[in-house]
Amino acid sequence: MNSDQTDFASLEPRLTHLDQQGQAHMVDVSTKASTVRRAIAAGQIRMLPATLAAIQSGNAPKGDVLGTARLAGIMAAKQTSQLIPLCHPLPLQKVEVTLTPDPTLPGIQIQAEVKTKAETGVEMEALTAVAIAALTLYDMAKALEKSMQIENIRLIHKTGGKSGDYNLDAV
Repeated sequence: MNSDQTDFASLEPRLTHLDQQGQAHMVDVSTKASTVRRAIAAGQIRMLPATLAAIQSGNAPKGDVLGTARLAGIMAAKQTSQLIPLCHPLPLQKVEVTLTPDPTLPGIQIQAEVKTKAETGVEMEALTAVAIAALTLYDMAKALEKSMQIENIRLIHKTGGKSGDYNLDAV
């Protein structure tokens, strides 16, 4: 091995989606136990107070902005393995997307909770639900404001699996 090559097998912590040659591959989870997995992700979309008021009053040109974004987030969680190349398709038992208008932002706080009983976690499904809900909010309200900003999409909490629990507040 010359100095331009990386020994991917020696990376600590090991990147599980890379083989020893550094090639991307889908992780084999067939020997892992099927356990309950749960993840919560969050994000926000910042907008002008007038845009938020129009959304809350139901006066957006495209109709029910919050209902459409909630459904889009749920649908996106169910399609994560179709969007992210190395994600496993998972049987989701719960997908809940919560959209909370926040006049202090101003904008909408987005949270997604996803649960399954499977061999791998649902962090990507929760993050995807938040991202697509935010993009749908933008799409539904862009006639009112094109300067909206999608921000701070992150994993808040996860339980289950070999790596144990994770809480953003504990980091």
